[in-house]
Amino acid sequence: AFNPGELDELANSVKVRGVLQPILVRRLGDGGYELIAGERRWRAAKLAGLKKIPAIVRSATDAEAMEMALIENLQRKDLNPMEAARAYQRLIKEFGLTQEAVAKQLGKERSSIANTVRLLSLQLEVQAWIENDQLSLGHAKVLLAVSDPDQQVRLGRRAVTERLSVRDLEGLVRSNHRAGRSAQARRGRRPSEIEERMARRLGTKVRLIEGKTGGKIVIEYYSPADLDRVIDLLMG
Repeated sequence: AFNPGELDELANSVKVRGVLQPILVRRLGDGGYELIAGERRWRAAKLAGLKKIPAIVRSATDAEAMEMALIENLQRKDLNPMEAARAYQRLIKEFGLTQEAVAKQLGKERSSIANTVRLLSLQLEVQAWIENDQLSLGHAKVLLAVSDPDQQVRLGRRAVTERLSVRDLEGLVRSNHRAGRSAQARRGRRPSEIEERMARRLGTKVRLIEGKTGGKIVIEYYSPADLDRVIDLLMG
């Protein structure tokens, strides 16, 4: 979807200067043409009342047309980091391009492509906050350093609800990391042994999460019937 305000701005520019960059099309078997890239320019030209605009006609298979459309879309200025990450991943997985090839086609550094694709390893809740502009790319880079999925979501949620700056989030992650190492040093092997004993007793995965002074026990279940079974074992 295109932002109506931005499309109006482009249409006004097109009225004055015309379409400066040709759209990309391919010829179809019935004599018509299919738009491959430049939909935003095409829509703006229609709004501006233009009858003709410059176009480049390419011979392209369906796969080639899709690849060109993806690359065109990646050159948008308003592209969200998560949109870019998914598009890079498609070019790599579906079209067999390397990160180096993607970078070369887009005029970027390979490290930029690699770092953006890494965003897809974030938890889905965190990805959604980035896509909705609730977290910035800077926040995302900080959260990528948090390996524990639950902690990553918890810290991301705090950053959103408390409107933490990137620097504030970095401090929070460092504090949690120090607290985690301290708790791990205090507990040694004992919690893992307790987890194993409880898991055997309850027949499901059990995790002990320790804080500075307390903690919590997380017991997993996989269906309503499984929950009833676990409760019976705990209460019985």
